[in-house]
Amino acid sequence: MAVGTKTLKPADLNTFANEQLVDELKKAKEELFNLRFQSATGQLESHGRVRAVKRDIARIYTIIRERELGIRETPTVAAKPAKAAATKAKKADEAAETATAEETN
Repeated sequence: MAVGTKTLKPADLNTFANEQLVDELKKAKEELFNLRFQSATGQLESHGRVRAVKRDIARIYTIIRERELGIRETPTVAAKPAKAAATKAKKADEAAETATAEETN
């Protein structure tokens, strides 16, 4: 699905890693190709969709280029899972201590 859909908003692009942006760009280009093909054969129902997909492609290119120039930072994905893993480990330790305390009583 391209960026202009309800499932993926333009603000979400900032949270994507570079690989995900490239994947979304590829999907958008494929959709634009299909829309152009439908237009040429007279089967296109929504001409506004072509415009939306073109804007999505431009938006993705802009984010990629801004990251290359250092204007926009690439999101760090490792921070959230590490925090979640630490929380899970802490809960597991507490559960183990509780189980050990109950066994000794």
